[in-house]
Amino acid sequence: MSSWLDYTINGLIVGNVYALVAVGLALIFGVSRLINFAQGSIYLVGAYIGWVAVVQLHTPLPLTIIVVAVAAAVVGLIIERFGLRPLQNSVRIAPLLATIGISFVLDQLVMLTFSPNPRALPSQLPDIRFQVGGGTIGPLDLLIAGVGLTSALLLFVFLRYTKLGWAVRATAQDRDAAMQMGVDVNRVNQAVFGIAAALGGVSGLLVGMYYNQIDTAMSLQATLKGVVAEVVGGAGNVPGAVIGSLLLGLVESYGVAMLGTSYRNLFAFLLLVVVLVLRPNGLFVSARQAPPEPLTGTFIAPSRPVHIPRWALLVAVAGFAILPLFPVSFYVLQTLINAWLLGMLALSLTLVAGTMGQVSLGHAALLAIGAYTSALLSLTLAVPVGLAVIGGGLMSAALGTLLISPSFRLRGHYVSIATLAIGEIVALVILNWESVTRGPIGISGIPPLSLFGYDLIGPTSIYWFSLAVMVVLALLQGRLLTSHLGRSFRAIRDDDIAARAYGLGLNRYKSLAFIFGGFAAGISGGIAAHLYSYINHETFNTQQSILALTVVILGGLGNVVGAILGSVALVGLPEVFRIAAEYRILIYGIVLLLLVRFRPQGLLGTV
Repeated sequence: MSSWLDYTINGLIVGNVYALVAVGLALIFGVSRLINFAQGSIYLVGAYIGWVAVVQLHTPLPLTIIVVAVAAAVVGLIIERFGLRPLQNSVRIAPLLATIGISFVLDQLVMLTFSPNPRALPSQLPDIRFQVGGGTIGPLDLLIAGVGLTSALLLFVFLRYTKLGWAVRATAQDRDAAMQMGVDVNRVNQAVFGIAAALGGVSGLLVGMYYNQIDTAMSLQATLKGVVAEVVGGAGNVPGAVIGSLLLGLVESYGVAMLGTSYRNLFAFLLLVVVLVLRPNGLFVSARQAPPEPLTGTFIAPSRPVHIPRWALLVAVAGFAILPLFPVSFYVLQTLINAWLLGMLALSLTLVAGTMGQVSLGHAALLAIGAYTSALLSLTLAVPVGLAVIGGGLMSAALGTLLISPSFRLRGHYVSIATLAIGEIVALVILNWESVTRGPIGISGIPPLSLFGYDLIGPTSIYWFSLAVMVVLALLQGRLLTSHLGRSFRAIRDDDIAARAYGLGLNRYKSLAFIFGGFAAGISGGIAAHLYSYINHETFNTQQSILALTVVILGGLGNVVGAILGSVALVGLPEVFRIAAEYRILIYGIVLLLLVRFRPQGLLGTV
């Protein structure tokens, strides 16, 4: 019994930390209708500012909390003013993508400044425990609970009794009406981003003290947990975000008690998917409330796609095909092989996100399904590698569509959140299903690529094989987009209500899009597995999903040629500056921000 009380206390304390992140996300969503994926990066910034204050400057704890809150608030104000405000009149998807780019930039700046090595963050509090019933509680637990309760009280007073708080509530209720009544919505946005950033920064500091360690990889999990807690409670609902955070903390803590620490995140994302499917508005929002507004008419940036003559495409394909016949280095061929593999993934995502309008942030899960299927078929059943790769594509198409299908009834940003959660669930299942996937050890000794009994070992043969597969997939997708299916996909993307009125079955066509897209992604994952010869649950991660989305935006959403061009450009760009390889992700983030700001339709335009 005492151990369960300890798990309950632990769940409530962790839930308090989640609440600081989730409340900030709820405030921002309330006034901007935006899921701020940079919130976890501010959490990371707060943790490292706290480390500098505690370890380097030896500041007392109260001053450390104040310094972290103020510094994080300044970062939040800068993000709002220079990163998001210029996008107010852009397409609805632009601010969401901008926050992803900002998170890339902030994470990499922190890593380049402090190095990726973990650092110890002492709590500055006595290391003692007090007996409470059958469990124990320490000074740091009380501090976290006190900060959470104090923050909730101050936020309540601010929203209830101050003019700026009234303006925030009015903007959250009806932004247009608030503007007509003279509310300065820019000032409201500034206040909300400042408050949210301060809460996020303090949360990072407290988590670092709680676990006595910080590292540069902690931002993504913070964002994900904050989003889970906010959506569970109800997006934009501050009290709901607090209750959802406490519930999430308890679910995780009890899950760890029953099955172990490796299942902690799995329970969190399963809870999110269940809530999204059964009550997409959240547990603590009225079921009669209007469903999330679709991104109708505002998803695709208006543009005219760049027309490329067929002869030019043939010349380009022929030029890349004969490239190995010239004296080029192995490094160049390997770089282009990576570009072709990324191009296959980009073809999949540009169909799903660009043509169908379902922004997937968990597309790397399709890679993982294809890779593991192909590797296991070739290793355990001795299936020829060529057939195993095709089997990986088919499994990715079938299983990926089945997993994604619960999100078909969702709209707006909830689709992105659901796909992100499903992607994380796939990675966690791979980690924990040791009897099939070999768990954290991964799969090694995967056979090399072969075709008709001939091993493709040299870089030239692998290059030609990858290029040929990508070209075939591109031709098939191009044919698909010019058919009635492609026109139906675009009709649903542009206005799903009108499409349904014309008799189009939304779930059926979304399933078809994910089947076609899942097959291409699974083929890419299968080829990658046989090239790498070793894969584990971290080989295909969320960062690859974001990279694929950046590629698709770079080339132009829904543009087949643009997806391939974006892959070559985004893989090749960092290679031009090989001396700065550690800046690769930073370059990706900056490219995404510049595209969203100045060329949202992509290099070749949207289709």
